[in-house]
Amino acid sequence: MESTARLDHVVINVRQDMDAAERLCRSLGFTVTPRGYHTLGSINHLMMFETNYFELIGIPEDGATQRADLMAAAPGINGLVFKTSNVDDVFAQLVSLDMDGEPPHAFSRPVHLDGEDHHARFRTVTVRSDVFPAGRVYFCEHGTPELVWRPEWLVHDNDVLTIEEVVVVTEDVKGVAGSFARLLDGEVTMVRDGVRTVETADARLTFRRPAGYRAQYGDLASDMAGRSQIFGSIVFRTASLAPLASILSGLETPPPHATSAGSIVVRLPEYASVLEFLGPED
Repeated sequence: MESTARLDHVVINVRQDMDAAERLCRSLGFTVTPRGYHTLGSINHLMMFETNYFELIGIPEDGATQRADLMAAAPGINGLVFKTSNVDDVFAQLVSLDMDGEPPHAFSRPVHLDGEDHHARFRTVTVRSDVFPAGRVYFCEHGTPELVWRPEWLVHDNDVLTIEEVVVVTEDVKGVAGSFARLLDGEVTMVRDGVRTVETADARLTFRRPAGYRAQYGDLASDMAGRSQIFGSIVFRTASLAPLASILSGLETPPPHATSAGSIVVRLPEYASVLEFLGPED
């Protein structure tokens, strides 16, 4: 059974290194939105696709923020976010699953469009942090989606179309996949020994053991660094791999990467993150 849940976005924590992270993403051919300033004190940039997006989140260089959680967390992929139309309903579900943490909260950020100032509004509710130690797993209710999904931000020089998959790395593949299936009202599919998946309505969560993850990505894989779980990679679908291959070949100092017939894998070493780009579906 495919879950009806939908992916909203995936987050990389860059802490106080937002300027360099923004430049890196632009250099990889992403269209990057203007910098956002949350009322919570964090800052961000987005890379928007038709139904989901990729977010860089950090804090100002002076460290003046209420987001102590971002400084406490290691740089890397630390946010997996699903859509909801009502975070209060999600919170009730989390309580029933014994996955609840703090109640929902609201925040906003200014958006300047067409000479006018607006406020993009959000409500979120987060799964309790000990449930998925890989990072923050939460649900986002968009109060003003028209300020987030803008046509001018949906086209990218690297031809990325969407986030198709997130790889979760853990020794407890069966247990963690089962917990995500309960959260998302889906089911677990065993692909092969040591690999399971949970399909949402528009993306896939793949669960792999550390040894299998290292075999898949080789030297580009992230180190577990003593952690029991990590978000191992963000997997994008592209209309063509040729633009990204050309972009990488033209960079004076490209990030570590590997190319195969059907994918390009890029490591962002400063942010302990792996991005995999897949070619068009057959």
